[in-house]
Amino acid sequence: MSGRTHARACPERTCVGCRERAAKKDLLRIVAVEGDCVPDHRGTLPGRGAYVHPALVCLDLAVRRRAFTRALRAPGALDTAALRHYVEQTVAEQATP
Repeated sequence: MSGRTHARACPERTCVGCRERAAKKDLLRIVAVEGDCVPDHRGTLPGRGAYVHPALVCLDLAVRRRAFTRALRAPGALDTAALRHYVEQTVAEQATP
């Protein structure tokens, strides 16, 4: 016996809003596309990605800190209106039983 377990490690990422580490599957990947922050729920869009909890609190913290611009290495400010709409819609769907 080598002492190894058969359980696989779950990849972790840091939320750019609250700066807490969480499982990659629990976070929403964000990608910059032509000056907009676009949600990448499948994780297949090309380019740098930033991760955030799909919650308005974390989204607001990230916007206030300008974390998306820094994490995605964007040259200018990024528009987060579409991202906010997506997160609001996701939160509303999860709240409805």
